[in-house]
Amino acid sequence: MKSVLAGTKVLDFSRIFAGPDAAQTLGDLGADVLKIEDPGKGDGCRSLGTTDPKMMGYGPTFQAFNRNKRSMTLDLKSDEGREIARKLIADADVVISNFRTGTMDKFGLGYEDVRKLNPRLIYCELHAFGDKGPMSHIGANDLQLQAHSGLAAITGDGNGPPNRAGSAIVDLHAGMSLVAGVLAAIIHRDRTGEGQKVTTSLLQSSAHLMGYFYQEYWVTGYVHRAMGTATHLSVPNQAFPTKDGYTVIIAPTQEMYLRCVEALEAPHLLTPPFDTREGRMQNRDALIEVMSEVTRQFTSQEVYERMGRVKVNVAIVQDVAQAANHPQLEAIGGIHHTEIDGEDRRFVASPFTMSETPTAFRTPAPRLGAHTDEVLSSLGYSAEEIAALHQNGAV
Repeated sequence: MKSVLAGTKVLDFSRIFAGPDAAQTLGDLGADVLKIEDPGKGDGCRSLGTTDPKMMGYGPTFQAFNRNKRSMTLDLKSDEGREIARKLIADADVVISNFRTGTMDKFGLGYEDVRKLNPRLIYCELHAFGDKGPMSHIGANDLQLQAHSGLAAITGDGNGPPNRAGSAIVDLHAGMSLVAGVLAAIIHRDRTGEGQKVTTSLLQSSAHLMGYFYQEYWVTGYVHRAMGTATHLSVPNQAFPTKDGYTVIIAPTQEMYLRCVEALEAPHLLTPPFDTREGRMQNRDALIEVMSEVTRQFTSQEVYERMGRVKVNVAIVQDVAQAANHPQLEAIGGIHHTEIDGEDRRFVASPFTMSETPTAFRTPAPRLGAHTDEVLSSLGYSAEEIAALHQNGAV
């Protein structure tokens, strides 16, 4: 089966999480993605989070966001490096960068510069706080936007300091947002022949994640606070303690709550004020205390099975190892298997499946600069010229 983006050339100047994740998804869809990295050190994500000497420069976090790419080193601060970049951009379909606002312009590689070289180009920038406004010059990462957006303030149990979400959800949401913009721009170009600039930011991503909290504040003036695993939308709707851990129970409707009580064999959970949705919402803390006493009598698996039998939403709170090894993820094609250095490695697949143009794991993340000479040769550089570019540090 043919990949939907086969023949699409993507230049990935981005680094760390959001941009590389977007480029990787385009690669999963069949695009030819060329990752541009600094000579000698590469993407800062290459060694992020690891101290293992064997992993330095090729750590698991880097591998998670950079499959289906080639790697070329290029010094954009050098005249030769910028000239090579312009040649690559002239033949590209998509360019992705996530430098601070104005950096690509300083290199002479901003949108207004390169659209003259390639009017069909889809030029993508991902910023922290956007490309205009009083904070556009500020660089930031995921946690900064969790803090700025209010996400950190509603995460945690509410009795201590604000918490960060365990995963880099703002970064990853921004990456997927950029993918949506790229695909829409490709459709527009196919219809009109016209390229365009696509921008997103961690600020927009975090605002989208927080949108329904902002909306309630704008409408009612209510400012939400952290509630642990609970939610303001309904109760019970959170993690409950068991003999051996925690299990999430979600019973937002009256009918589902009745089935939940039946499954727990706890008729006292139907005495006033717990017998109505309004009563449960108004007496949340009391209900959770009484219900927790009931769930502590069972193991997590027992609660899971009891709720499952009566079709009440339920999940065991798993740790990373349990979740990564769960057979359901394998069953839906959520894991790619490939061999690296003689070992079987697993990778999380794209977060969607397609029947006619499926995503594919073609190559693992590249070693730094592994394809530099190959790319230069394709641009017409001779062996002697390539050697000189290496010698002067341009690549």
